[in-house]
Amino acid sequence: MKSVPDNSVECIITDPPYGIDKIYNTYSDTRQNLIELIKEFVPECRRISKITAITCGVNNLWLYPEPTWTMAWFSPNSNGKGNWGYSCWQPIIIYGKDPYLKDGCLPDAFKYTEIKKQTIDHPCPKPLGLMRRIVSRTTKQGDTIFDPFMGSGTTGVAAIQLGRNFIGCEIDPDYFKIAEKRIKEATLQPQLFKQESPKAIQEDLL
Repeated sequence: MKSVPDNSVECIITDPPYGIDKIYNTYSDTRQNLIELIKEFVPECRRISKITAITCGVNNLWLYPEPTWTMAWFSPNSNGKGNWGYSCWQPIIIYGKDPYLKDGCLPDAFKYTEIKKQTIDHPCPKPLGLMRRIVSRTTKQGDTIFDPFMGSGTTGVAAIQLGRNFIGCEIDPDYFKIAEKRIKEATLQPQLFKQESPKAIQEDLL
């Protein structure tokens, strides 16, 4: 990331790995490591991109410095019971101006209703429908998205499907091969649906 020029992409959308391959003796060790990582990571993202969207999880939400605005998504229970059928909510921290509003921002919370078991060989793949929503909400067609923690490439697939350019990097060669294959397949598929700009409304969550 340090080799990427300032303001070179419209948006970073990423799901950082928190503590993978790290051994901690205490909870305070884990917390301090994340604090140091985020202190370095967030300013670097903001240097490179106009907008940064990070899926951070509820437990790590408090570690992030004041975001410009936020999104949230609700994941479903497989049995549809409890919490109106939703097992949890997950925040998305965003830095930068809302591309669909001239002034201010529109907080966005939505239900993710598709219940599907993904067959991707990755420990924590994000749903494609979720990443499509984040891509469409934070960027416009023709924008360039960068994911510095590409994983299995779901952000890249969503970007290509919605008419965005994509740059990604991944340190694990096995995940990189998976991402490369998925993104190549996405580029060969025609865009079946016209992308509509999000409307400035707040949906009823219940």
